[in-house]
Amino acid sequence: MDRPFKTRRSPPARGPHRYRLRVDGDDFFPAMVEAIESARERVLLEMYLCSSGALTTRFIDALCLAATHGVEVCVLLDDFGSLALSGSDRGRLLAHGVQLGMYNPLGLKRLHLSLFRDHRKLLAVDGKVAFVGGAGLTDDFDPRFAGDQAWHEVMLEIRGPCVTDWEQLFARTWSRWHAHPLTLPAAPTGDHGPADGRMVGNSLLGGRSVMRSVIAAVKKSRRRVWITTAYFVPTLRLRRVLARAARHGVDVRLLVPGPKTDQPAVRHAGRRFYGRLLRAGVRIFEYQPRCLHAKYVICDDWSSVGSSNLDHWTLRWNLEANQVVTAPYTVAELAGLFAGDLAQAREWTLQEWQARGRWHRLMERFFGALDEWLVQLSYMRDVREADKALRRGIHALPTSDHASRAR
Repeated sequence: MDRPFKTRRSPPARGPHRYRLRVDGDDFFPAMVEAIESARERVLLEMYLCSSGALTTRFIDALCLAATHGVEVCVLLDDFGSLALSGSDRGRLLAHGVQLGMYNPLGLKRLHLSLFRDHRKLLAVDGKVAFVGGAGLTDDFDPRFAGDQAWHEVMLEIRGPCVTDWEQLFARTWSRWHAHPLTLPAAPTGDHGPADGRMVGNSLLGGRSVMRSVIAAVKKSRRRVWITTAYFVPTLRLRRVLARAARHGVDVRLLVPGPKTDQPAVRHAGRRFYGRLLRAGVRIFEYQPRCLHAKYVICDDWSSVGSSNLDHWTLRWNLEANQVVTAPYTVAELAGLFAGDLAQAREWTLQEWQARGRWHRLMERFFGALDEWLVQLSYMRDVREADKALRRGIHALPTSDHASRAR
């Protein structure tokens, strides 16, 4: 059973916004670099996955140039997700005046906190534009370096009042993991048009807010629930609301990775739920051409785009955030993307699924048991104590870890 966990409320819906859906790295990475290069006041970058390579070098070049021009540049990286970022790359950022913070540094004295990660992906510039979604700074996402096998991903470009909410979210997390707090200008008062968006996330264990918003939207849906997710290991509550919606005649479709995935174990663990969902009337599609890493949800005329995969990790351990979008043109654009991706996916029927081979069944049982063990482990941990340690941030680090947090 999913356990309640109290967190700070997400900001209210705001508007109007200008949204631009950017699909795949050859679209969103150049736009993100261009935004950094045009910065005049501040650049806030928060990433889970960051590894040294051609793409990251391009970003580091832009970040360092902005810092040398007097722009305040703050980069917050997850300590585990950035293990493959070289010391020389870290040193170059610091040498050029970039402020570098590491979320939840790993250490022997902090093993009980190792599962808690910052999984958000955010770039905000000058309070004017933000990019949110599921991409990481690694060559795997960029067709210029990975070719036609680059991971399939989506980032949402946002211009409007919610950009301030994303900056405030960044600042609250930054203040816990960097010695120098970030001071932002006062948020503008009032909106100037109809609300068509909302940032959903918290500075601590923010995945729960995203999960609650999606489940609430699924419950209200009358026509469609279309979900694209990179790692499908749904909670019991999510499985129930999806099955209930399908039984009530809602068009429920799941688009998940096929054989080409960076996490085969997670894929097998999630596939153990296919049978029950198919029997309830949920349609399940596995994307075939390349690794699917996108994360978005469409419920009737409501949509949500961001970092959350809607799995156990999101609910219990990850720091996540999504942008809720109700602007009709963006929802329609997402629906068109979903339909195009379905055309490149294999749909499982219940009869085909029941006829799958023994090897697949064995993998589902093995990795499913591992997933259940991790879930039980999360219940055994004192989440309240972990929350207190994460609230204290760098002030709770042992001296050795504190000295090397930006190694």
